[in-house]
Amino acid sequence: MCSLAAVFVAIAALLYSPSLSATSSPQLNYRPIIGILAQENIPGDPHAQGSSYIAASYVKYLESAGARVVPIRINRTYDEYVKLFYSINGLLLPGGDVDLQKSQYSRLSKIFYDLAIKANDASDYFPVWGTCQGFQQLTVLSSSKNLLTLTNTTAVALPLMFTQAAQNSRMFKSFPKDLLQSLSEQNITANFHSWSLSMQNYTRNVKLKRFYKVLSTNTDGKKEFISTMEAYRYPFYAVQWHPEKSPFEWIEKPGMVHTPTAVRVSFYTASFFVTETMKNQHRFSSPSEEEKALIYNYTPVFKGLNSIFMQNYYFD
Repeated sequence: MCSLAAVFVAIAALLYSPSLSATSSPQLNYRPIIGILAQENIPGDPHAQGSSYIAASYVKYLESAGARVVPIRINRTYDEYVKLFYSINGLLLPGGDVDLQKSQYSRLSKIFYDLAIKANDASDYFPVWGTCQGFQQLTVLSSSKNLLTLTNTTAVALPLMFTQAAQNSRMFKSFPKDLLQSLSEQNITANFHSWSLSMQNYTRNVKLKRFYKVLSTNTDGKKEFISTMEAYRYPFYAVQWHPEKSPFEWIEKPGMVHTPTAVRVSFYTASFFVTETMKNQHRFSSPSEEEKALIYNYTPVFKGLNSIFMQNYYFD
């Protein structure tokens, strides 16, 4: 580990060690800042600027539940990422379409994943959320393998098939009963993915079985795949579906649902994760550093009504 990174890790160990942190219920941080990982631009994007992007719907999703957002840009140094990790209160890995083992997105995911594991092991509560591609990336990181399989789920809305573990899960236990019932009965979770983690591959992999609890599954008619999961020991959460799309994406495609119930689901998932990040006390070194890092410094680009992402933030 290089010197600057070592300094930040040492400082964090002092600030967030079990002996100095409140082990019961520490005071919540009502000003959480969540990092969203950027990824390489989609090839052929006529609106692309710079080398990477974040879909604005993920930013709005977190802001709707009371968080602020910092973009985590690609092609930065390890020291810069370590410094940023100890400045933010949680991480969201968004959907997209990049290589899960060779891209800059995957490289950054591993850096922050490893830092989050170490932090949580030191009683420094750091939540991570993965959506769609983010879900898939977490499975690769936790198993050290790509265990995904093709499914017919590129544009379809589905109900969740809850497991028994969902009832007492951290994610769903505070959801209203009527909303859980709607989730289990109505086609309101947006699926836009070609690859999935099948129950068969999950069951066969010891690392994944020990790391993640399955909260819901789905099927494309032939293969059963995992749609929602959370880690046993860590505040890591993953959904193969897209809760951010219902309120914030408007392309006319099968699978896009804008009913009041679907919008409620979006808010409750976002609120749950944002509340998790309030348990983290990381902070920027100064108000000026915080101000420079926030997403407000960037302007989203409107991509048109026929785009899968209505707006993107682009970065150099």
